[in-house]
Amino acid sequence: MNRETLLVALALIPLLPLLVAAVLVIFPTQRIAAAGRLAVAGQAGALLLALGVFLPVLGGSGSGEAYRETLNFTWFRIGPEVVMPLGLVLDTINAPLLVMVTLVGLLVFIYSTGYMAHDPRAVRFFCFLSFFSGAMLGVLVANSLLMLFMFWELVGLASYLLIGFWFQKPSAAAAARKAFLVTRVGDVGLFLGMIWLGTSAGTLLFYDAGRGLLENVALGRLTAPAAGGVTVATATALLLFVGAAGKSGQVPLHVWLPDAMEGPTPVSALIHAATMVAAGVFLVARAFPLFEASAAVGEHALTVVAWTGAVTALFAACVAVAQNEIKRILAYSTVSQLGIMMLALGVGGWGAALFHLLAHAFFKALLFLGSGSVSHGCDEEKDVRRMGGLRGRMPVTFACYAIGMMALAGFPFFFSGFWSKEAILHAAHEWPVSQGPFYLGLAAAFLTAFYMSRLMLLVFFGRPRTQAAAHAHESPRRMTGPLAVLAAFSVLPVLIATPAWPGFSAFLQGQTPHWDPDHLVTAESLPLLVVSILLVAGGVGLAWMIYRPGRVNERCPDPLESRGGAIHRALGQGLYIDALYQRTVVAGTGLLGRLAAALDRWVWVGLPGVPAALIRRLSAVVDGIDREALNRGFVRVCAGLLHTGSGVQRLHRGHLQTWLTGLGAGVLILLLLVLL
Repeated sequence: MNRETLLVALALIPLLPLLVAAVLVIFPTQRIAAAGRLAVAGQAGALLLALGVFLPVLGGSGSGEAYRETLNFTWFRIGPEVVMPLGLVLDTINAPLLVMVTLVGLLVFIYSTGYMAHDPRAVRFFCFLSFFSGAMLGVLVANSLLMLFMFWELVGLASYLLIGFWFQKPSAAAAARKAFLVTRVGDVGLFLGMIWLGTSAGTLLFYDAGRGLLENVALGRLTAPAAGGVTVATATALLLFVGAAGKSGQVPLHVWLPDAMEGPTPVSALIHAATMVAAGVFLVARAFPLFEASAAVGEHALTVVAWTGAVTALFAACVAVAQNEIKRILAYSTVSQLGIMMLALGVGGWGAALFHLLAHAFFKALLFLGSGSVSHGCDEEKDVRRMGGLRGRMPVTFACYAIGMMALAGFPFFFSGFWSKEAILHAAHEWPVSQGPFYLGLAAAFLTAFYMSRLMLLVFFGRPRTQAAAHAHESPRRMTGPLAVLAAFSVLPVLIATPAWPGFSAFLQGQTPHWDPDHLVTAESLPLLVVSILLVAGGVGLAWMIYRPGRVNERCPDPLESRGGAIHRALGQGLYIDALYQRTVVAGTGLLGRLAAALDRWVWVGLPGVPAALIRRLSAVVDGIDREALNRGFVRVCAGLLHTGSGVQRLHRGHLQTWLTGLGAGVLILLLLVLL
C-alpha cells in the first residue's frame, strides 16, 4: 500500500461510522434489523481499514525507529498570518488501538443486534453507537491537538446521548447529565492547556517535520520557565492530565463513571472498555514527550500522574468490594484499572500502560457483555445477591465470564492481564522517585482478585437464591458469539507480552522481537512475580472462605455485609464522595445560581428600572393633574357657562311688548339716576 492510499484509508476509518450515523438519522424507525446490519457493516468496514493500515506499521518494525506517517493540511486561513492546520497521524501508538476499538466495537454492535432487537428506539441507538465509534476513532487518528479536542468533545456528546438513551428512567437521565458535566470540568483543563501550548509553541500539530508540538524544537521552547518558575511544559502537561482524568475517571473526577452503567449494556461495554475511558489514557500516552520534557527539567508532572493513578486504583478497588449490582462492580473495576494504567504512565512505563489498555479493552468488554447476558437470562436481575447457580443454566456465558474474570484478576501465565499487570508493577517497583505507588498497586491487585472472585461465586456457584435465577436460560447466539470471540482475545495477547517474547514493546520501539526463554523469569523479576501470584491467590482464597457455596443463602446473601458494619456501608456508598459533592459543589452551585437570579432580578434588571419607575410615577402625577385639574376644571367652566346661558335663554321669550317694557324700564332707571 503506497503512502497516499494508506492515508486515505486512515481518513476513512472514522469517516465510515460517522457516515453510517448520518444515514441512520433519517432511517425509518421501524427498520430495526436493517439499521443494525448497516451499523455492523460500517463498523466492519472500519475494522478492515484499520487492519489494512496496521499491516504496514507492523511491517515497519525491525527498522530500529518507530513507524510514523503524517498528513497535515490547512483547515482555514485568515490573511497571510493566521493559518490553522489539522492533520492525521499513523504510528505504533495508535495503529493497534485502531484495531482494538474497531474490533471490540464490531463485537459490541453484533451483540447489540440481539440485545436491542425489541427496543422501539433501536434505530436511534445504532445511530448514536456509530457516532460514538467514529468520534473515538477520530481522537486516535488526529495529528493536531485541536482536531483531537474536537473529536474529544464529540465523544462526550455521544456518551451523553447513550448513557441517557433510556431517558424515561430518571436515574438514566441524571447519569447522562452527571457524565456530561463532570467530564466538562476536565475538558476545561484540556482546553486551557491547548490554548497555552498553541501560544507558546506556535503550533498545535503533534508532528510536523521536526517543528511539531512533540518534537525537539517545540519541546525546547516549552521547557523555558513560565510564571511562578514552573515551565510551560509542566503547566500544560498538568492541564492536559486534568482533561485525561475527567475522561478516564481518575479521583476526584471519577464519580460519573459508575453511574454510566445506567445506559444499555452495550454502551457500558464501549464506554468502560474500548472508547471513552481509553481516550484519557491515550491522550497522556500521545503527549508523553511533553511529560518527559517536564521530568527532564526536574519537575513533577509525571509524579502527579503516578500518585493520582495509584490512589484511584486502590480507592476504586476498595469500593468495588462492597457493591452489589453486577455492572456497578465492573464500573468501579474499570476506574481501578484505569488508575493502574495512569500509574504505569506516571512511572514511565507507557508501553506497559498501552498494552494493559489493549488487554483490558477485551476482557472488560467481555465482562460487561457477559453481565448483560446474565441479566438477560435472569429476567433483567442485576443484584448479585439475588442470583446464584447460573453455572449449569448458562454454560457458555459462565465459561466466557470465567476467562474474563481470570484475565482481570491477573491469574498467572495464561492470561493477558497477568503479564500487563506484571509489567506495570515491575515499572513501578523500579521507579526511583517513590515506592508508594508500587505498594498501592499491589494492594489494588489483591482486592481485584478478591472482588472478582466474590462476583463469580455469588453469580455462578451455589444454589439459585431467587425464582429468576432458578429459571435462568442461556442467551441467544448473537449475544454469546461475541462473548466467545472476546474470550479468545482475552488470552491471545499473552503471545506478544511475555518477557521471553516481548513483541508489543519491540513493536512500539520499531524493533524485531526475539524469543528468549531465559527472560521469562529472571533472578530480578522472580521475587516480584512470586509476590504478585501470592496476592492473587490470597484474594481468591479469601473470597472462597467468605462466599463459598454453603455459606451464602437467601437469609445471608453476603456474609461480609453482615459483618462489615459502618466500613462496609461507607464503601457501598463510595465513601460518600457523591454525597460530599452533592452538599458542597452541587449545593454551592445551586446557591450561586439563586444569587445570580436575584442579582439579575433586583440589580441588573432592577437598577435600570428605577428611572423608568420614577418616570412612570411622574407620568401618573401629570395624568392625575390632567384628568383632575385641567379636564374636570374645563368641564366645570363649560357647565357654568352652559347654565348661565340657559338662564339668559329663559329670559328671552320672543315677545315685542316684553322687549319694549324692558327698554322703558331701563330708560326710567337711567333718568332716575341722572336726576338724583
